[in-house]
Amino acid sequence: MAPLPTADPKDLQRKELFINGKWVAPVLRGTLPVVNPHDEQVIGCIPAATAEDVDLAVAAAKRAFESGTWAKETYAQRATVLRRIAELCKEQKSTLAVLETLDMGKPIDESDWDMDDVAGCFEYYADRADEMMQTGKKDVDLGMDEFKGYVVKEPLGVVALITPWNYPMLMATWKVAPALAAGCSVILKPSEMASLTCLKLAELAQRAGVPPGALNVLPGLGTDAGAALAAHPSVDKVAFTGSVATGRAIMSTCAQRVRPVGLELGGKSPLIVFDDVDIPRAVEWCMFGIFWTNGQICSATSRLLVHERVAPAFLRCLKDEIAKIPILNPLEKASRLGPLVSATQYQRVLACVSAAKAEGATLLTGGGRPSTQPRGYYLQPTVFVDVQPHMAIWREEVFGPVLAVRTFRTEAQAVAEANDSDFGLAAAVITADEARAARCVQALRCGIVWVNCSQPCFASMPWGGLKRSGFGRDLGETAIDNYCNTKQVVSYVSKDHWAWYPSFQQRSKL
Repeated sequence: MAPLPTADPKDLQRKELFINGKWVAPVLRGTLPVVNPHDEQVIGCIPAATAEDVDLAVAAAKRAFESGTWAKETYAQRATVLRRIAELCKEQKSTLAVLETLDMGKPIDESDWDMDDVAGCFEYYADRADEMMQTGKKDVDLGMDEFKGYVVKEPLGVVALITPWNYPMLMATWKVAPALAAGCSVILKPSEMASLTCLKLAELAQRAGVPPGALNVLPGLGTDAGAALAAHPSVDKVAFTGSVATGRAIMSTCAQRVRPVGLELGGKSPLIVFDDVDIPRAVEWCMFGIFWTNGQICSATSRLLVHERVAPAFLRCLKDEIAKIPILNPLEKASRLGPLVSATQYQRVLACVSAAKAEGATLLTGGGRPSTQPRGYYLQPTVFVDVQPHMAIWREEVFGPVLAVRTFRTEAQAVAEANDSDFGLAAAVITADEARAARCVQALRCGIVWVNCSQPCFASMPWGGLKRSGFGRDLGETAIDNYCNTKQVVSYVSKDHWAWYPSFQQRSKL
């Protein structure tokens, strides 16, 4: 077997934050361990920011914004820098992918794919910035010759971006790229469970020409750095991706200051499989929808609704194919399922599995540690059948490789059960009937619908949901607007007095 890829030790031992274009130790000199989820070994450390460091970063970002070193650059100039970041990401793709896999456990092929998407996202928002160079100032016909008006979009200011551990660099990029394209000064707080690639992103951004203060990166605990950042009076907006509980706390904090907030939270997405499908093809998309990223994805199609006529054959095929999934060290190219991110997450998912058994769900397959992995935070791909709608395994997000299955008889029943959820991020429909697919697309209450697939994601398509899945949209052509102030400008251009008051009416006639 070929030797496994390794990381440069200096990329694993990170004790400095990135503030105002410089690498600086945290004020309290704290660090947090980096644990490889494959073998549970400590392989490095990251700096632990606290409120004191947040104050320094916000002050630097505010100075940078007010000085205009980034905010007053043209869209075209900012686009040039974003393209340089994209090129550096491509050059560093292998390095970044290895760090991602060591840090959070996803298979190396997935990490490689993520890094392609990181570069593509920066390129996409560079293109959008170029477009805004042409359309940033929009003249508006006001219907009166005395006035001329236009609308212009300006950078919002200092923005706090708090991002998750399941796609550490990619989901940071979803927010950093449009925020920088808009001209904002950014403070990125990545998850303390996976921050290595976000610290590398700071290096690449600096090399690409992002000026001091325009991008600051502060790893640290949510209770320390995240909470302080969300509450800071000089932050103009908070954008968060993560749990419902943390999102609710951030929303409450921002409400006290009437500050805008964007939230992309959890999901419990349904996958509806009708009785006209090619079963092996549908099974593969079912597996991809729940086991991609080791099941740790907010949009995972973790609720399977399969038509009762094909359910027996579908579940037989699903069980057989699951048994073939290579569960290997995630640094091995053949790996298709890695460990969960941490001991805490591992125990949480195991508790969900135990609760499902206690509530009466039947374990079709999985539920324990793979025999090939004596150490690490590994869980077999797990499927429960005989699931009832009231069970927690059907209603609550697990964030692991755990699928809950119910059968249905009619299209109306399937859609009703799919929509009967506190979440509304995504849904998928697999059918050979285009008219039926179109009806389901219209009826499903969520922000994303996949037809005959599950989980594809493109920078050009908006991402977000309804209900407890949050509000606002990452990605897509309008994401730059998340970080802009839309300003209207109206000018009085007549040579006459306005002449509303009587004393001015005579003057208008002179």
